[in-house]
Amino acid sequence: MTASLIPPNIRKELLEFLKKQRSPELLTAYLFFLEKKLKLNPTLFVRDKLIFSSVESAITLLEKEGKVWRETEIKIGIGPPSVNEQTKKIYICPHTGKVFGDNTHPNPQDAIYDWVSKCPENTERIGGVKAKRFFVSEDKDVIRNYIKPQREPISKIVYSSAVTGKLFNSKEAVLNDFVQNFLKPMTLVEVQNQNRYQMHDSFLNLIEKQLQEDKIAAFVEELADYEEFLPLVTKWVESE
Repeated sequence: MTASLIPPNIRKELLEFLKKQRSPELLTAYLFFLEKKLKLNPTLFVRDKLIFSSVESAITLLEKEGKVWRETEIKIGIGPPSVNEQTKKIYICPHTGKVFGDNTHPNPQDAIYDWVSKCPENTERIGGVKAKRFFVSEDKDVIRNYIKPQREPISKIVYSSAVTGKLFNSKEAVLNDFVQNFLKPMTLVEVQNQNRYQMHDSFLNLIEKQLQEDKIAAFVEELADYEEFLPLVTKWVESE
């Protein structure tokens, strides 16, 4: 006996899905089946307008290209704290560790610009002028580093978002931010019905291998064995 191509649970989901469609096409049904069968979770990386087969695939492939996170060293300077438990966002000088908090300074962004532009330790130049590069973080664990007074300057390795440049205390934190803010779930049917985004080569190759006439024909033939699908199968065959 030939092994079933469509497991009962997927067949049930497929039937419920098709019932909700006004005029379901064969390709729509087949793509829904593929998504369930291959356990795909299409995911859009919004910035690059690129679609991956899953969140895990997106992170793995984009990490290799350095598009998710970077390891960054921050300095924590001496002196009384410039932040407290109520601080939600900080601006950090990368050269001295001087920090300005959103609730401890009336204009923290202007203050950090002014500070790095005059900072003696800042030797970075752009067109002969001091670069006004600084760090920003909203991570509670990063902010906590600056609440406790330091007797001497220290350095600490943290992680920065490759998309926004914001600092995070751990790789896990920056990955969570990346998933929540820069990855968008899609269905395989939605992927097929749009032309604004591109599929990553690895995802495109996977789908192209499944969009073969013999595989689609086998899908239709098996559905024809079930009475609940027969009207749709008849319509698809006749339309061919």
